[in-house]
Amino acid sequence: MNLRSILILGALSAFGPLAIDFYLPGFPAMALAFGTDEQHIQTTLAAYFLGLSIGQLAYGPIADRFGRRVPLLVGVGVFTVASFACAFAPNLEWLIVARFVQALGGCAGMVLSRAIVSDQCDAVQSAKVFSQLMLVMGLAPILAPMLGGLLVNTWGWQWIFLILTLFSAGAALAVYLGLPESMPASHPRQPLSGALGQYGRLLKDRVFLGHAMTGGIAMAGMFAYIAGSPFVFIKLYGVPAEHYGWLFGSNAAGFIIVAQINARLLSKRGPAHLLARTVWIYLLAGLGLLAVTSLHTTALWPLLLPLFVCIASLGCIIPNASACAMNGQGARAGSASALLGCLQFSVAAAASAMVGVLYDGSAVPMALVISVCGALAVSLAMVTRRWQLARGF
Repeated sequence: MNLRSILILGALSAFGPLAIDFYLPGFPAMALAFGTDEQHIQTTLAAYFLGLSIGQLAYGPIADRFGRRVPLLVGVGVFTVASFACAFAPNLEWLIVARFVQALGGCAGMVLSRAIVSDQCDAVQSAKVFSQLMLVMGLAPILAPMLGGLLVNTWGWQWIFLILTLFSAGAALAVYLGLPESMPASHPRQPLSGALGQYGRLLKDRVFLGHAMTGGIAMAGMFAYIAGSPFVFIKLYGVPAEHYGWLFGSNAAGFIIVAQINARLLSKRGPAHLLARTVWIYLLAGLGLLAVTSLHTTALWPLLLPLFVCIASLGCIIPNASACAMNGQGARAGSASALLGCLQFSVAAAASAMVGVLYDGSAVPMALVISVCGALAVSLAMVTRRWQLARGF
């Protein structure tokens, strides 16, 4: 896969994190503009998550029937129009609906970028490309809130959505001019009437499901960290709010660095081999984090080290798990990518909610969820590896 295609797919993969992280600094200003509180503004985030879950499952069968390019252009176009509608929302209800529609369009890039990689690459090459795309996934949480805050303070919250409009319009143009259809002409076009049956067959595929859930459960640990870290760092350990971004960014930097190291290691070892070993690092770091938080130490640094290792190891786990799940999917790559994203997102969202359910005023709930995710990821990875070897690959 050439550099131009990777850059375009990187921009498409950025739709999800940008549309979430970019507008978070605008919550107070938006609450003031609509005469409500931040809790009600958070419903726009819930609407976006709902749209992501529904939209991913819809795009898979459509992509397997009509190819990757046309659904991708339609999805990016919907995202562009909805972003513009968000910028000029006259009330909160309008914004909630527009955010839902925005997610329906934005998830096209998430689903179809994986399908396009699967069309053009084998398992090792796919893992390398996914590792490179992790650079975008890691940078977005660092840069988006800072840029969003700058836009809110300078021009107002509406400019967050206007910038998203321009970004997605540019991405649509890049897809139109520089990203040809990737689905091989020899692949049979799957009928839409068989979509449920296709998902049923994928759910019965133990190797696909095992790899998808290994990556999803590991990602769930990251969502638990995202949900719990503001309280742990700012409220519990007294880190100034303006310094929180540096701690968050350092962990994201570890994620990015390991993802790029993973791309190099794949030249010597396959993605399944690296996945089966990296999940153990994730588990051991998670158990170390749980041990540190159980001691209720007043020092922050003992907690930061195992947490850094946990998040950094995901830079190897997530791309390799995705590549293994997508390997050999062929004509049903669109449906496989959609189900992969839906499963991973659903499990990750549940983990972030569990941190709130277990809240006890300490860092233990966050650490507990992360360590349990590590234990489940190791178990799934080991079992799936045996199933994979039994198939002869």
